[in-house]
Amino acid sequence: MERTGCAVVGGGPAGMMLGLLLARAGVDVVVLEKHGDFLRDFRGDTVHASTIRLMDELGLGPGFRALPQSRLQNVAFPVPGAGLVTLADFDSLKPPYNYVAMMPQWDFLDFLASAAKAEPTFTLLMECEATGLEFDDRGRVTGVRYRSAGDTAAGGEQVLHADVVVAADGRQSVLRRAAGLSPKEYPVPFDVWWFKLPRRTPGRTGAAGVVPAIGDREAMIALNRTDYYQMGYLAPKGADARIRAEGVERFRRRVAALRPDLADTVGSISGVEDLHWLDVRLNRLRRWYAGGFLCIGDAAHAMSPAGGVGINLAIQDAVAAAKRLAPDLRRGQVRTATLAAVQRRRWMPTVVVQTVQRIMHRAVFVPLFAGKFPSADAAGNTSRLRQALLFAIRHNPVLRRILPRVIAFGPLPEHAPGFARPLTH
Repeated sequence: MERTGCAVVGGGPAGMMLGLLLARAGVDVVVLEKHGDFLRDFRGDTVHASTIRLMDELGLGPGFRALPQSRLQNVAFPVPGAGLVTLADFDSLKPPYNYVAMMPQWDFLDFLASAAKAEPTFTLLMECEATGLEFDDRGRVTGVRYRSAGDTAAGGEQVLHADVVVAADGRQSVLRRAAGLSPKEYPVPFDVWWFKLPRRTPGRTGAAGVVPAIGDREAMIALNRTDYYQMGYLAPKGADARIRAEGVERFRRRVAALRPDLADTVGSISGVEDLHWLDVRLNRLRRWYAGGFLCIGDAAHAMSPAGGVGINLAIQDAVAAAKRLAPDLRRGQVRTATLAAVQRRRWMPTVVVQTVQRIMHRAVFVPLFAGKFPSADAAGNTSRLRQALLFAIRHNPVLRRILPRVIAFGPLPEHAPGFARPLTH
């Protein structure tokens, strides 16, 4: 294949969703994924209500709900002197969108890929790694250069020409750099080290929880898998060399101290090589596009893990892009004004979510990792300000209605375009 309407680089949630929607619009679309499958640990797991509703609008709801998953019914946080405080109870939302689904991302991506492959204008090229962009003599992007696993020719590069190239290749985007776009970075106080612990009672569960365990300058979360826990250890940014130098025994003790109920499983951490370091970033491009080129998802705005909203924000980008790109692609000419319209649509929710994350970093994670996380006094009392905030969260009816919806749906959630919905919907 030498030419397509839209070339999407990156088979993550944003890339696969964009490919599916454009294919349903009758547009020729090719998605290039550099790996041979989607089976990779330590990726985001939360599928929020906005995305679940989108699955229903696309006629994919029954299949989605049949995937292995558990349901997150509320968001809670341990507060010294106050116990476990529920910030958002999703039961207050109207069913069937009154929960957040927790599922392995590889299952979700396989599901989207299967749905997209049913469309005659969709092509998925696995083991094809993008290496750069093609430009015309005016500087407009006209295609993507890539290398496939089967290339044996000297140099091994091929070119796929396209009316538009969309970079959905993540926070380390190769194509973003090739287009000369550079994001603005915001400070992040922590990194995450992912690892596995075995579960004593393997099997599917109906409920999920991601309540963090808080320690001195450290924290940890656990995500349920079918036969193991996916653990995330949070510590100050820049601590990777120290953690690895301290060795596996010291790390096991840290885990056991944070989660005594899992202390008998820490021996399964065979060495520090089992720790997968995530360099947490929070950034966004000032401009997401150039002539013939667009960035979406993490390529346009890397999100902090705080709140677990990255997948859903990326999917919303894909929906907004598909709505605006499809008419131009049908005509065979994508205007730069159309690419700018995608950024305008998604700029506000991106800024809002990142602003909330930056506030969370300053209010919670900075003091936590500086050893200044507020604690109760000897009698278990908390400050008056904290008492007032806790009372408002627990008893203010407006907050109790708004917070669950904001977390479940986010600002400016997108709906499936009409061309992508089944006729029976």
